Amino acid sequence: MPPTVPRAEELTAAPAWRTVDFLSDLHLDPGHEATVQALAGYLAHTPADAIFLLGDLFEVWVGDDALAEHGSFESRCCALLAQAARQHALYFLHGNRDFLIGDGFTRASGVALLPDPTVLAFAGQRWLLSHGDALCLDDVEYQRFRALARSPAWQHAFLAAPLAQRRAQARSMRAQSEAHKHASSWYADVDHPAALAWLQAASAQALIHGHTHRPATHVLAPGQLRHVLSDWDLDATPPRAEVLRLTAEGLERLPLAPR
Repeated sequence: MPPTVPRAEELTAAPAWRTVDFLSDLHLDPGHEATVQALAGYLAHTPADAIFLLGDLFEVWVGDDALAEHGSFESRCCALLAQAARQHALYFLHGNRDFLIGDGFTRASGVALLPDPTVLAFAGQRWLLSHGDALCLDDVEYQRFRALARSPAWQHAFLAAPLAQRRAQARSMRAQSEAHKHASSWYADVDHPAALAWLQAASAQALIHGHTHRPATHVLAPGQLRHVLSDWDLDATPPRAEVLRLTAEGLERLPLAPR
């Protein structure tokens, strides 16, 4: 049986918006300072009226209470976003790494939390926004974990543990994930029929998502496209960082990493 197509919430762009930026999969982490600085530079200089962060902004998020830990990496990043939120409308939807972000984060950062998927009405078109992990149907093992980890019972039990224990558990899970990636070259991609079903249900012309780290544009059907965002890693060789910019003239990919 095909998976149920989720109902997309709708967001109408403010009349004053002229430029909208999309980015995802920055995987912010204390060990990747160059990526944090690249984000800071981008936020300080982008002309975008609105910025949509489509998941995996953080490598891991173990709970909003990490913001109360003195000098925490999470609180530092939230301060950076809060400064940007004074100049731009900021939106975020959950990724597979930071799905535990909650109201504490939104209050501290000034970032509005969106459901996945969300339709953005802008420049006379409907753009369907998602992280993209829910569409990688061939990764059956991950989809089982996703269903478990998004359940209120699992999240309540995880968040009830001490912060230090959650951090240690997250490190262990990340190490297992990295070992799995290195052991296999296979990586599930978005299921095209499912993506097309999402688009048609939302009456949207294009899907914009991250997750797969495979930036490209795919034609799903005549007049219906799938735009994949790049991940960011300024410590990689070559470094990666890209923004997808939307104006009334259309979409443009803007590389931000030094060449």
